[in-house]
Amino acid sequence: MPVGTIGSVKAVHQKELDEDIKAQIILGNTYHLYLRPGVKILEQAGGLHKFMNWNKPILTDSGGYQVFSLSDIRKITEEGVRFSSHIDGSKHLFTPESVVETERSIGADIMMALDECPPHPADYEYVKKSMELTHRWLERGVKHFKKTFGKYGYKQAYFPIVQGGTYKDLRLQSAEFIASQQCDGNAIGGLSVGEPVEMMYEMIELVNTVLPDDKPRYLMGVGTPENILEGITLGVDMFDCVMPTRNGRNGMLFTWKGRINIKNKKWENDFSPLDEFGTSFVDSFYSKAYVRHLMKSQERLAAQIASIHNLAFYLELVRVAREKINDGTFSQWKNKAIKQLSVRL
Repeated sequence: MPVGTIGSVKAVHQKELDEDIKAQIILGNTYHLYLRPGVKILEQAGGLHKFMNWNKPILTDSGGYQVFSLSDIRKITEEGVRFSSHIDGSKHLFTPESVVETERSIGADIMMALDECPPHPADYEYVKKSMELTHRWLERGVKHFKKTFGKYGYKQAYFPIVQGGTYKDLRLQSAEFIASQQCDGNAIGGLSVGEPVEMMYEMIELVNTVLPDDKPRYLMGVGTPENILEGITLGVDMFDCVMPTRNGRNGMLFTWKGRINIKNKKWENDFSPLDEFGTSFVDSFYSKAYVRHLMKSQERLAAQIASIHNLAFYLELVRVAREKINDGTFSQWKNKAIKQLSVRL
């Protein structure tokens, strides 16, 4: 899912997302949309889909991760989390129930439950208490979700989030509790926050022995092309990450031959296509030398080209992965692909 935090995938038009990148679903963020433009504006617009003119599905994170990253200006209680806006310092309260209401107003097709995402590293007792709080919040959120209805004439789904840090027993306990709620799908949170990548994979594999395989499994905030292919191997169905757009804006291009830092001097007089195997129009329309020139000149078009290219690459990566799964050659293909994708050109 391309990340469209505030109702916009940075530097990319919705038309490009739809027709060139071929995104099927994008992600928004409840915390940011709640603060700006605010629930009132979104409801007047008829929901986020109409506000941003996007006719395909949207998933909204609950905003928990963003709130908990504001460690100096928030307070966690049983009720919920009180925080100060990073924009103007105004005071706010997120509860499991109020987040459901906000996501109803946003109109997301998939709504995430409010959770606490503990930092890494964190000691066992802290992570255990945090997980138990997330579970109690989830019970309240599920109850409120079931007694409320969408505001724009279509059904919304509700996903809980597995927590538990990097402690195996807590992860299993959390996965079992989340699965018991029998929601439309399930998410795995609290990973890719600083732990070693091998530990991340271990936690994913462990959790997916418990989460039902007939419902979508969503790994939140991950990651590199290699992370995504390994995640698929371990049973994950859905991903989001800012990496394609954020890294693109800083000059990193992901290609089938490996990674390119387009700012490097070696591309200065390389007039070959941006990516000969790319599927986006930008890949054959622009040369490496031209995009390097734009990057070095800090021209805004550079961010647009790089973001479109990277997002199209990521979407093509998972489309090919799906094809390989269907024809029974995924494992063999994945092992070769990972070696190539990790090369720095």
